[in-house]
Amino acid sequence: MSDLTYDTLLIEKHGPVARLVMNRPEKLNTFSTALRQEMMSAVNALNADPQLRVIILAGAGRAFSAGADLEDGFAGDASQVGPMTEHLLKSEYKPSILGITESQKLWIAEVSGPAAGIGSAYMMACDLVVMTKGAYLYQAFAAIGLIPDGGATWQLLRALGRKRALEVIIGGERLYAERCLELGLCNRVVEEGEETQATLEWAADLAKKAPLAVQFSKKALSMAAEMNFAEMISQEAAMQSICISSEDSTEGVTAFFEKRPPVFKGR
Repeated sequence: MSDLTYDTLLIEKHGPVARLVMNRPEKLNTFSTALRQEMMSAVNALNADPQLRVIILAGAGRAFSAGADLEDGFAGDASQVGPMTEHLLKSEYKPSILGITESQKLWIAEVSGPAAGIGSAYMMACDLVVMTKGAYLYQAFAAIGLIPDGGATWQLLRALGRKRALEVIIGGERLYAERCLELGLCNRVVEEGEETQATLEWAADLAKKAPLAVQFSKKALSMAAEMNFAEMISQEAAMQSICISSEDSTEGVTAFFEKRPPVFKGR
């Protein structure tokens, strides 16, 4: 277990793997003020832990996260709801979402039940996604006169293309796990009740991979979304230079010829 304690989050540690659990099951893990703020702290702490290589993000109970807690609203002048929402998205949601997408470690979303609204943004921010058959991604915004936030439009455009992303956003369709798998929004679909064990086993296997290779693979894919082909070849070459000069690369080659599993140390 972890020595990090929070009111709205649980943290479990399994060797090089941590499991960060949103723990408001009675509210379907909707984001309250406390959860927003504690998520920032937990993401930073887990990313900074040198013993960890993979982090799982999950939800307690029957939901990953049903989005923002609409009962945890703003008191006072209604004219300030817009500016306050903008402020919270930039100051409290954005740091933890970027903390996941920009992490040098792998993040895996373990999704059961709904991943709706801002909850879907956290799911899509993760590098990899495991869903139960009954889980679904839901862009609930159009039903209440809003647009997706937390980077969801960026994620959906790149995963689905413009036309299909727009249909999902304005249509309010629930994308169940098998459909998410078809569309490239998740990696694996498992039976109900098997998600935690399946995700932990996958995470343990991924934790054995070379940390530098993981770090630069993530970075390269992010850069490739924004660069032209020729620029990307040069960027890959620069990152490959770092990887091939590392102790881990030497260990990988040595282990290959010695016909044994490599032991990577991240340097």
